[in-house]
Amino acid sequence: MKLAVPSETDAGLGAVRSGHFGHCDYFTIVEIEDGRVTGVSSVKNVDHDTYGCGGVIEYVLGLGVDAILAAGMGVPPYTRFTNGGVAVYRDATHPFVGDAVQAFLAGETPRMQLEQACRH
Repeated sequence: MKLAVPSETDAGLGAVRSGHFGHCDYFTIVEIEDGRVTGVSSVKNVDHDTYGCGGVIEYVLGLGVDAILAAGMGVPPYTRFTNGGVAVYRDATHPFVGDAVQAFLAGETPRMQLEQACRH
């Protein structure tokens, strides 16, 4: 499984988790097999102001992720990801990527529901 976590920096599991999906600077990509982390990489996000929300969504879909773990996400990306088979999980508690990933692995991060998506 490939999990994308919106991040403020490229510090991998030590990065500060970004508060919102589309405006993050990086995505930390976490590879998970048999319930454990097997790989971590960071990729620079495309510029939201230049490419818009749709461009960010397409960029992430192009990374081949199976799931996204975000603190917040608007309705359009939530809908496009879930309709495209990418699971969206919610965690607004853990400030660091590594802690959020550990909560995900422990089953403590529920799937985001449409009514939890941001409306702006």
